[in-house]
Amino acid sequence: MNFCKFTNETRNGLEDSSRNEGLKAVAAVTGACAGGGYELALACDRIVMVDDRSSTVSLPEVPLLGVLPGTGGLTRVTDKRKVRRDLADIFCTTSEGVRADRARDWKLIDDYAKPQQFGALVDAEVAALRKQSNRSGPEQGIELTPLKPVIDDKGYHYGVVDVQVDRATRIATFTVSAPKTGVENTPEAIVAAGVKWWPLQLARELDDAILNLRTNELEIGTRVIQTRGDANLVMAADAARKSTRTTGWCAKPSARCAARWPAST
Repeated sequence: MNFCKFTNETRNGLEDSSRNEGLKAVAAVTGACAGGGYELALACDRIVMVDDRSSTVSLPEVPLLGVLPGTGGLTRVTDKRKVRRDLADIFCTTSEGVRADRARDWKLIDDYAKPQQFGALVDAEVAALRKQSNRSGPEQGIELTPLKPVIDDKGYHYGVVDVQVDRATRIATFTVSAPKTGVENTPEAIVAAGVKWWPLQLARELDDAILNLRTNELEIGTRVIQTRGDANLVMAADAARKSTRTTGWCAKPSARCAARWPAST
């Protein structure tokens, strides 16, 4: 159940970004694309497959496990891709999967190519999706370099986020630090700041910390979140996010920013 809940956030995020932020996605299938893997592909705007006579798409949960695909597979097959319901019935009860030619005929994928031409097909799909996007700003985005938290017996320690874990009381205390200076507020400056742009750094570190607790600290029952730093700089960071929203770079800022950051912390 946790797998379905948490991975479905990714699928819904892909579709929301496509609808509202102009951020398109193409799934390039090279191999067995089954279960949650195919459900991830279904969340993308386009699906292409290599025709190597071994790559397949499938939802084997029904024939092999006796359960329904848990993150929207059947719904996306019929309602999003408009697969005929009789074909969808055959597809979801076939454990061996469907190869490229039949998959395209059944609308399970959008196109396929032989291995020699597959790279060119993917490039063409990316170019076509780029033309559909309404995003502006620098073409080169931000490289998401790996996070390198310090993990010890006391908790998980990042640059902006620090998590102290008290296993005796089953409490994890999050401390989120405000930016030390004003944050960048133009697309070019944001790209230059990269992963050190405070809103992005905060989001990545907080997400990673939560995932670490979900995975490694199963006995923790309470999370306490506290803040530290200048609330005015946090408000300025939120304003910077709002000012770049029209370029498709940032999501809508939260109206509760001031409530989360008291005047003095």
